[in-house]
Amino acid sequence: MRRRTRRTAAPLPQRSGIDPVRVRLPADPGGAWGCVRDHLLARYAPAVGAERVDAMLVEGRFVGADGAAVAADEPYREGRVLWFHRDLAPEERVPFEVGVVHRDERIVVADKPHFLATTPRGRHVTETALARLRRDLGLPALQPAHRLDRLTAGLVLFVVRPEDRGAYQRLFKERLVRKEYEAVAPSRPALGVPVTVRSRIVKERGVPAAYEEPGEPNSESRIELVERRGESGLYRLRPVTGRTHQLRVHMNGLGAPILNDPLYPVVRPDEEPEDFGRPLQLLARALEFTDPVTGVEWRFRSAGRLCAWG
Repeated sequence: MRRRTRRTAAPLPQRSGIDPVRVRLPADPGGAWGCVRDHLLARYAPAVGAERVDAMLVEGRFVGADGAAVAADEPYREGRVLWFHRDLAPEERVPFEVGVVHRDERIVVADKPHFLATTPRGRHVTETALARLRRDLGLPALQPAHRLDRLTAGLVLFVVRPEDRGAYQRLFKERLVRKEYEAVAPSRPALGVPVTVRSRIVKERGVPAAYEEPGEPNSESRIELVERRGESGLYRLRPVTGRTHQLRVHMNGLGAPILNDPLYPVVRPDEEPEDFGRPLQLLARALEFTDPVTGVEWRFRSAGRLCAWG
């Protein structure tokens, strides 16, 4: 069995909870890159401009494994590993805090607010639960065992030590975590809840909304109406699988889209400003699992609330 080669530790510290970028210089059979600068220009100038790449070289922003700055005219060498910090665009601060439900030497269970992404992605980098927790708790190696949609609030499990991450990720991959959500949506008399929904969900890269199509089901959700107030209802949702936007797609398919959902049933234009006063009314309320390292039976509950329900 082939062993995985352990990566060399980054010679640069994190900035705002964000790791430096690791670059491995690829093969150059045609000899197009005589020096390091030639490759970095070919790789990054189309995105940030040649002047910015040159300025970063002058500032010593690209370093080798020993932390020493790389000279622009250094001869190109296939396989050399460089590190640097990206220039991060300013981000609007999500005006809600990340709660910590539990912390020990192996795991952190966070209570993520609405609008805060779990991990850096796209235009959300420093304003993420991972970056905040790394900074606030002083845990630079912290990583998530799973992800929660940016617009969904509630519990997220993070792993403190890299060597433990695989064990906790397998809990989710093998469906050994019992998850419970709450949502506010229309209370349709003909909805027929409780109900188990099974369908085939497709999420295309670059397309905001997922959709259902005929075929072998790849998703399953159990949906129950807990309480009705006029035309609104409080629902308990138990996903068996973990497809992207699964609960939102299934509720929409039942004719009861979750309140304040910007994608279902109608995709709202992305350029509209974020309205922090109208969060998606979906909350990851509970997580239950047997700790794969200690054998402890855990049950965690979010202290969050759905403002439309009170």
